[in-house]
Amino acid sequence: MRQNPDSDVAVLTVREMNGGDIDAIADYWLHSDPDFLVSMGVDLDKVPPRADFIEMLQGQLQKPTAEKQSYCLIWEIDGESAGHCNINNITFGKEASMHLHLWRPHLRQKGIGLKLLGMSLPYFFSSMQLKNLVCEPRAENMAPNKALEKLGFTYIRSYLTVPGSINYEQVVKRWELSFQAFEALSR
Repeated sequence: MRQNPDSDVAVLTVREMNGGDIDAIADYWLHSDPDFLVSMGVDLDKVPPRADFIEMLQGQLQKPTAEKQSYCLIWEIDGESAGHCNINNITFGKEASMHLHLWRPHLRQKGIGLKLLGMSLPYFFSSMQLKNLVCEPRAENMAPNKALEKLGFTYIRSYLTVPGSINYEQVVKRWELSFQAFEALSR
């Protein structure tokens, strides 16, 4: 899916992850600024070794769609990979949890992630036949919280939890977008 193909503005593209993207995703988690990762809620002691990331991502690529535990999209700017957006905790045909990551610091907080996230939503609802999409960013991480609100997600609540296998305990904001709301926003 492309945006702005006939203008001088950057061409934004969203596509499914393939085997050639695995190293870049592992690099993001293993080579990002530790302070940045902690600000997102990552417990650095829980980040798995590179081999584990690679094995998990390769395994998900090989599974049939309905059996995937994780489904990842690559965000491109002018044909170059610049981030990823993925879902996990997938109950096919029902619900999944979404995560969004711009890899390059200079691209963050410029509205690019908002556009790419908006382009990603049709993939998640269609591919996994979802009825509901959930996102729970760290409450103090303002960029994703603002983006979710702008895209029409409904704020549900804030609560203390350990949101994922590589996180520390933190307050998150739970946002949800139903398929019906997504369809209404897409018209």
